[in-house]
Amino acid sequence: MGRTLFRKIWDEHVVADLGDGFALLHVDRHVVHDLGGRALVNVNDRGLKIRNPELTFATADHTISTAFRAPGESIENDFIRNLRENAERHGFRFFDPHSSEHGIVHVIVPEQGIALPGMTLACGDSHSCTIGALGVVSWGVGQSEIVHILATQTSVQRLPKTMRIRIEGRAPAWVAPKDIILNIIGRVGASGGAGHAVEFAGSVIADMPMEGRFTLCNMAVEFGARFGMIAPDDTTLDYVAGRPGVPKGADWLRAAERWRALRSDDDARFDRELVIDVTDLEPHITWGTSPEHVIPVTGTVPHPASVQDPLQRAALQAALEYARLQPGARIEDTPVDWVFIGSCTNSRISDLRLAAALAAGRKVAAGVTAWVVPGSSRVKEQAEAEGLDRIFKDAGFEWRNSGCSMCGGTGNAMRERVGSGQRCVSTSNRNFIGRQGPGSHTMLASPPMAVAAAVTGRVTDVRKLAGR
Repeated sequence: MGRTLFRKIWDEHVVADLGDGFALLHVDRHVVHDLGGRALVNVNDRGLKIRNPELTFATADHTISTAFRAPGESIENDFIRNLRENAERHGFRFFDPHSSEHGIVHVIVPEQGIALPGMTLACGDSHSCTIGALGVVSWGVGQSEIVHILATQTSVQRLPKTMRIRIEGRAPAWVAPKDIILNIIGRVGASGGAGHAVEFAGSVIADMPMEGRFTLCNMAVEFGARFGMIAPDDTTLDYVAGRPGVPKGADWLRAAERWRALRSDDDARFDRELVIDVTDLEPHITWGTSPEHVIPVTGTVPHPASVQDPLQRAALQAALEYARLQPGARIEDTPVDWVFIGSCTNSRISDLRLAAALAAGRKVAAGVTAWVVPGSSRVKEQAEAEGLDRIFKDAGFEWRNSGCSMCGGTGNAMRERVGSGQRCVSTSNRNFIGRQGPGSHTMLASPPMAVAAAVTGRVTDVRKLAGR
């Protein structure tokens, strides 16, 4: 029987079969961000050494301020200082916040060519599945697992089931990859991929640019999957070619040949298959406190009475009360206070280009605070070279430095957050209670939908602004 893409990479990295479905895997690349720095303290307290510091990389993204700073202005905090000191102590690579290489971990890993097709990567962040878009087995780990990887360059993992989601048809204008993944989560539920490694495939994936693929894989964890993957193809190779960590010359030719052949076999069997046609898909937006609480922008808020399961019905009712929405109400025209364009989901240059195209010549509505936070310093520099920052500023958006910022309300010692009782349309990936600040309500959407909300002051079908 043929093997899936996931199983091929898994099998190549098994150091030892531990039985009962568990294996000790070699970790090709390991990335630490500032909130994972406690593991480094643990390593030092126990007198351990990092086994392969050349395979470990670090960036400060979760706690760093994204506000404008004057040249030479200090941005240090205890989290950043911890990474810097341990990089010097152990000899791993730290992407300094003052450098052009700084950024959100899941943005700079592909930018720098740290992870390449066929590799394994682990990071103390659940959205590490983002990197699976390169054909990488990439997963998030907890603090104790970080210590194990630092000390041994291995990780104990249980072989998951496999799931393939084929996305077919042709997405209509102004329907973004974010809309596609939100629709998938709405279909399968927040736990629909639990215990599975998910491979995205189909004609829509084949035509999708690399940065859209990152968006899809980024949110695989939001329907319970630990791994999200896409087989490498010419789009992948075009993206990684020439990046700092990528092989050159004859080594590149050999690697590219191997990567093109890295895919699921035709006779590979998946434990679950799902086919979705996006031809008639509409822009989507979440209304509640889970990514599965999602509807088309033309839809209405669901009624708890329509749900038979008593636990789900109670959860739906609680979400409605927290979101201050009425069952059966149209989601469009819901007032918003904040708009956030950023995060590891939607902060890359293509996201900013699309948002700027809609923001050009328009103004942020009175009473709305709108931020644009690039995913990395390089994205920020490229956007400024193209004049995108000027478009956003002229429209009334605040143009920020790179970092996680308002995605989880942790930026700058948790001061970059939405106020209690305020509603934010966000291009990030999570909308649970208080995600962007205590008492705040998050509505997940694509960058164009976020711009539409910013300039109208309410949830708005982006197609009405752009023309269908």
